[in-house]
Amino acid sequence: MSEGEPKLSKNELKRRAKMEAKAKEKAAKEAAKEAAGELNKKAKKPEEPLEPGKYHEHRCNTILGYKAAGEAPYPHKFHVSISLSEFIEKYSALGDGEHSEDVVSVAGRVHSIRESGAKLRFYDLRGEGVKIQVMANASMAEQDFEAIHSRVHRGDVIGCRGVPGKTKKGELSIIPKEVEILTPCLHMLPTLHYGFKDKETRFRQRYLDLIMNEDVRQRFYTRAKVINYVRKFLDSMGFLEVETPMMNMIAGGATAKPFVTHHNDLNMDLFMRVAPELYLKMLVVGGLDRVYEIGKNFRNEGIDMTHNPEFTCMEFYMAYADYNDLMDITEELVSGLAKSITGSYKVEFTPMGAEESVIIDFTPPFRRIKMIPELERITGVKFPPADTFHTEEARQFLDELCAKHEVECSAPRTASRLIDKMVGEMIEVQCMNPTFIIEHPQIMCPLAKYHRSEKGLTERLELFVATKEICNAYTELNDPFVQREQFEKQAVDKAAGDDEAQCIDENYCVSLEYGLPPTGGFGMGIDRLVMFLTNTYNIKEVLLFPAMKPEEAKAEDAKPDES
Repeated sequence: MSEGEPKLSKNELKRRAKMEAKAKEKAAKEAAKEAAGELNKKAKKPEEPLEPGKYHEHRCNTILGYKAAGEAPYPHKFHVSISLSEFIEKYSALGDGEHSEDVVSVAGRVHSIRESGAKLRFYDLRGEGVKIQVMANASMAEQDFEAIHSRVHRGDVIGCRGVPGKTKKGELSIIPKEVEILTPCLHMLPTLHYGFKDKETRFRQRYLDLIMNEDVRQRFYTRAKVINYVRKFLDSMGFLEVETPMMNMIAGGATAKPFVTHHNDLNMDLFMRVAPELYLKMLVVGGLDRVYEIGKNFRNEGIDMTHNPEFTCMEFYMAYADYNDLMDITEELVSGLAKSITGSYKVEFTPMGAEESVIIDFTPPFRRIKMIPELERITGVKFPPADTFHTEEARQFLDELCAKHEVECSAPRTASRLIDKMVGEMIEVQCMNPTFIIEHPQIMCPLAKYHRSEKGLTERLELFVATKEICNAYTELNDPFVQREQFEKQAVDKAAGDDEAQCIDENYCVSLEYGLPPTGGFGMGIDRLVMFLTNTYNIKEVLLFPAMKPEEAKAEDAKPDES
């Protein structure tokens, strides 16, 4: 204290000391408040609308900021005591405005956020194909309400621990004591109003398609039910499910162009299987009288509305059965499946480009059309004997007939391909309800057994629905001498440039020499069947991850031709 200043009393010194302490305390509180405000400002949802790229950048920076501050934005575990489906089932009986005394924990993805003042927020929480409401009330919270809820964004996966209840308007909700962000969503979800509809983007980002579109989720549940039904049907008939190789030294079992891969250790090319047929029949030779396989086949062919390079197929082989038995089994399987999945034999389906849907009637028995007599009826001409279809004269007749009726067939114009194109243009288009096309020429079916009474034909059937093939079956050729002859005819077609013709499989021919019992074989495309049962005309809709052209190639195709 300098000279001249009055001496302060002890009371005054105490008073000043108190004032200084209070000033420091107030300054500390202000600093803390400012720091908290900055944190909440960072956590606060960005102003809408934000352009998706900027939104993503903002979210990434925010999450990285939490990590830099020592927080864990991606926790390892959250205990879920009850699923959303079970929550709805257990607490739906609560009265309007009533709360349960139970404390439960649920988790799901936030699809919408609504605020009602600073102390009340509502979230739509979705998962397992269902939705419940989260009614977050500050008065019930056991954590900093603003700090946690200012961080929640649409798309985030959150966990809630709280009590079940209903709002006064009867909305089933969970009133959380605690909310935890389990996985932040860094991208802006499409709005619920406009949805996520662009097909190209949906197929490429199936995960987002499943998040946004409940009908897509249900379609794949239906697909699983179809496969499960088929499996139970065959198991009940005493069939054994087996697995056969995906890679083969010879591409056999079906008339199709294969994919080629390379085995480094063996230093040889192998073919991805086009069908498991030959292996399954070798198992029947070995005494497994009823076998089936559900799995992927691979065919290096075009991609369109009903074709994908890899597809799911079911094949079964049944000793001591013929194609008549197979038609009966097919009717029972397909009609029973349709009724099990849809609840009726009559299924609504909208063909591609059609303005109105049609009703497909799966009620058995199905219509049966004999191939060659039907072609003769439609064209008004008599065909050469079927056992001469392999001759050049017969091929020339078919070639001229196709030209006359303007049926297109690219090279090589073999008799087999010409007949197949005519059937597609003239008979398959009639088959809206399930229809069997039966008794194909031998030149089209190197693995099918020759007809017992019609020379040059086979005991084969194809089932068509809405003009598309879904089943192929026949009495199996078990004569090793005739089988070799058929393979040799296929080899001639292959030499003529038919990439889809089959090669001679000597190992399979040797197995036939040990004796294949009279056998019926059946194959069914699972993907197409699911299409009809879910009213979708595009095969990509029933494949979780369909084959797509690379986006770079797509961009190149879109460029204008500068020439």
